[in-house]
Amino acid sequence: MKRKFRILILVVIIFLFVTTGVLILNKKIKINPILAALYEIRGVDVSHYQGVIDWEVLAQQNLDFAMIKATEGSAHQDECFSENWQAAEKTNLYLGAYHFFSFDSEGDKQAAFYINTVGNLEGKLAPVIDVEYYGDKRSNPPEKTDVVENLRAMLDTLEQHYQVKPIIYTTYTVYNDYIQGEFEGYPLWVRSIYCPPTFLFGSKWSFWQYMDTAVLEGYQGDEKFIDVNVFRGTKQELEQHIVMKQE
Repeated sequence: MKRKFRILILVVIIFLFVTTGVLILNKKIKINPILAALYEIRGVDVSHYQGVIDWEVLAQQNLDFAMIKATEGSAHQDECFSENWQAAEKTNLYLGAYHFFSFDSEGDKQAAFYINTVGNLEGKLAPVIDVEYYGDKRSNPPEKTDVVENLRAMLDTLEQHYQVKPIIYTTYTVYNDYIQGEFEGYPLWVRSIYCPPTFLFGSKWSFWQYMDTAVLEGYQGDEKFIDVNVFRGTKQELEQHIVMKQE
């Protein structure tokens, strides 16, 4: 009887485990918000998709930092960047400006465009380079040597200019294809919206974008959702990523 009882318990556990996994994969159960609540430092990332943002309202929703899209490639500035940047500076949020990396543009030119657009980052978070597939790049991925060369050129230029290591935002696929083993010394901001980042990236991450379907107050854009993130550490540790006064 004891043996049959143990087998029954094991079958029930396996059933519950499989059922829970299926529900998570089908987005019926969202485990990430539960796990993300364990981290004290929370933030959002925004672009023109959120339209006009009332930063005073947004900042009061249990947020500590905001990453704002500034540039893309070597010639495109986000249409809402200037307005977002100036308005967000009036809040108590830690601010960062991110760049969407182009696989079709030279890294040093992208860095120069970011620097010319964003300007002084004193007191702000380190520059962020968003490296992910777009368009047909997933089905027609660029050569790794070219991507690594241009990304390294951009990282080096930004680090030399701002005297702080830039942050790399990436997805699991792009991380495996280009980042892993090449840029180990840089802070990682990872996208992992279906499971905890440790499953995909181990312990090699500092920021975690855990959900892309959050709804907050304070913005009126074409996109009703907003990306939410956490930082793995304290405020003091977050401040280690801040650009210091430049000579």
